[in-house]
Order: sequence, then structure tokens, then C-alpha cells
Amino acid sequence: MARCSLLLATLFLAGVLTTSAADWNIMNQRTRTKSGLQITLKNFCEGWRMNVELNNIRDFSVVPSECTSYIGKYMTGTQYKADSEATIDECSVYLNTLCDLKNDGKDAWIFDIDDTLLSTVPYYKKHDYGGETLNVTGLEEWMSKGKATAIECSLNLYHDIKKKGIQIFLVSSRREHLRSATIDNLVDVGFYGWKSLYLRSEEDECKTVQEYKAGVRNKLIKNGYRIWGILGDQWSSIRGFPTARRTFKLPNSLYYVA
Repeated sequence: MARCSLLLATLFLAGVLTTSAADWNIMNQRTRTKSGLQITLKNFCEGWRMNVELNNIRDFSVVPSECTSYIGKYMTGTQYKADSEATIDECSVYLNTLCDLKNDGKDAWIFDIDDTLLSTVPYYKKHDYGGETLNVTGLEEWMSKGKATAIECSLNLYHDIKKKGIQIFLVSSRREHLRSATIDNLVDVGFYGWKSLYLRSEEDECKTVQEYKAGVRNKLIKNGYRIWGILGDQWSSIRGFPTARRTFKLPNSLYYVA
């Protein structure tokens, strides 16, 4: 009940006038706003997902149990693909407006890896689509097998950026011991020719992901690189300073990384 209260409060802040948590009846899968509007479970879960994407809902450890089926259908269905392709289309429009590239080896673009280039949906499918508390060891064991599939629209953008002569940097929150498996997986599904791959070392463990990734960008800029764009699936991949001229976020409702 406490979880439902928190989620309903978030929807209230997003502009939906809800009744008290006591009025939420999950068995009936609906509630009623003060205006008389009935909210179905699907509405509730879509509101939750949308507020995750808007960064209104943060630091959640699991997808609400009421919504795992909905999130699973979204992440494996056509809407997720359509939303992802819309993001990539905007990247492409922006890429085609870059008339002031120097072509001196210092033009740069940053990609995250998980759920930006490689999909972890097959892993989360076996773990209730984010409804289970993350087992880091289990996730890393799955990553070490190098079986993640490519996100096709990101693969197309990746090669378009390469054709522009822009240097590609991969900045991931994966840990250093996964380097070999990560490289093999990326190359196997069609990603190759990047300039550098950054993974978290032991000295990065005490930093948040946002701090770690902003630190990498700071190093690149100090080395003379101009970061034209960043593509990631988490706000922590694109927030913080310094940043890029443009940032783009892919949808991901399975987990939250700070």
C-alpha cells in the first residue's frame, strides 16, 4: 500500500488529481480522480513509465509489481521500437546539420552501451522485467557471455557517425573486468572502429555513474575533443558538466542508474 501511495503521489505531481491511496483498489485495477475520471491499471502503469522517462520518478529499485507485465509488453513491443527510432531520427536530423565539423580527429560523439547499443531486455525478461531486485553478479555473468543483441536503430546511427569522420567514444558503467566480453559482444553484432572504450575501474567505484561519466567527458575536452553529441538510455549518462552540444535519451523503464 505504501508503494501505491508513493506512485500515486507522483502521478498527482505530474498533473493527475488522484484520490487518496486508500481509494486505490488494485483488485478492481482502477481508481477515480477528483474530476470523476476513472484510471485503469494500464493508465496507472503508463503514467509511471512516462514519469520515469521524464525523470520525475527516480532511484526506484524495482518496477512496481502491478506494472511488470505492462513494462514487459512495452519493452518487447512495437511502441518501444517506435520510441527508440524516433530518438535516433532526431539524432540523425541533428547530425545532418553539423556543418562546422573540423575533421581534424577531434570531433567526438559518446555512446552508452547497455540499452543504448546492446539490449539487456533478454536478461530482464527472465527477471520479471525489472520486478526483481537487481542481482549484480547475475547480470554480470550474463554480460560475460557476450550474447546481448544490437539495438538496430542505434547500430545504423553508429555507422552514420563513423562515416562523418567523428570519433566515437563508448562510456559505460560496466566494470573493467568485463572489457574482453564487452568488446567481443560489440564486434559480433556490428559495432567496431570506436576510438576508446571507457569502463569503470576500482577508483571509480565510489563515484555515482553521473560523476564518473562527467569525469570522462572532462578528460576528453581537456584533450581537445569537441563532443557534439551523447546518446544514452539513463539520465546519468547525459547529465552533469561538462556535457555535449546535444544530448539524446533512449527510453528504458526496466531500471534506474544514478
